Amino acid sequence: MVSLAMRILALLNGDGGTLKTTDLDWLSALIKDEFAVHGHEITVEIVAGKDVVPAIEQAAERKDVDVLLVGGGDGTVSAAAAAVFETDTALAILPAGTMNLFARTLQIPLGLEAAVKALAGGTITKVDVATVNGKPFVHQFAAGLHARMVRFRERITYRSRLGKIWATTRAITLAVRKLPKVELLINVDGRTERLLCSAIAISNNLYGLGHVPFADNPKGGVLGVYICTERNISRVAKLTLDIFTGQWRSNPSLLVKTAKHVQLSHRGKPRSNRAVRDGELELLDDLSEVELHPLGLSVLVPADASYLEEATPADQSAVPAPGAASSTP
Repeated sequence: MVSLAMRILALLNGDGGTLKTTDLDWLSALIKDEFAVHGHEITVEIVAGKDVVPAIEQAAERKDVDVLLVGGGDGTVSAAAAAVFETDTALAILPAGTMNLFARTLQIPLGLEAAVKALAGGTITKVDVATVNGKPFVHQFAAGLHARMVRFRERITYRSRLGKIWATTRAITLAVRKLPKVELLINVDGRTERLLCSAIAISNNLYGLGHVPFADNPKGGVLGVYICTERNISRVAKLTLDIFTGQWRSNPSLLVKTAKHVQLSHRGKPRSNRAVRDGELELLDDLSEVELHPLGLSVLVPADASYLEEATPADQSAVPAPGAASSTP
């Protein structure tokens, strides 16, 4: 059912992703016109990158805003999701980043004009969100190789979406030359084991197949847990490629589990910038408690999104059982 008239605040990160090269006057007018056609009251504000997070946090505290619409990359989206988590404010996403992973999960069109039109005629629904030590994430929490790759990427200067893609490719190449060793005591839904791994990632719902890593169903009701203990550089490089192309399930170097709750106990040093939450580096705590919050986040999504018709979580029968390596589906 299409949402009734809403009060919407749109915050556009003027320094973020494709918005840096977009006519923001045109985009602002488009947003106002499209949402007005559907009877919504909307205010559009263009915010400098350094001011986006404070603006988001202030907006989430307002009582006169039903929907916070953010335009920017995955970092902006993650900050907005964290701000509106456990509030009455819904999140809307105008995808303007490099990967736009959560927007893909929500089936929001990646073109700005198409996204605006889809959201203006959209509906509010609830989707899953995850937390690590109480801090929300909508895509992924990871340690090991992914954090090492992000550290390398941040040393590379880039000024465009294509530049970031090149920087990411270069960073992956550098990161796999020397694989990190992350020693963890991991508890997955009550089952504990000790691991020495080169990479571990936990996703908000299981990734789909055949595309870049994002969940196909935002109401799937599970955490995806992906563990690589492989030490052979060529095999890890192949696994990295398979993850980016959606072929991870057939790669024998990846252990895949699903869970509702995961504990990671880490005693290694250093801990600074050894974890990544929704693409941003942060401290890897001695103990990381990762939990799924089913239907814990309100979002504005296209009215024709397929998951709106699903009464139950997606069939997980093809997912390897906990403790089993992934195999060809």
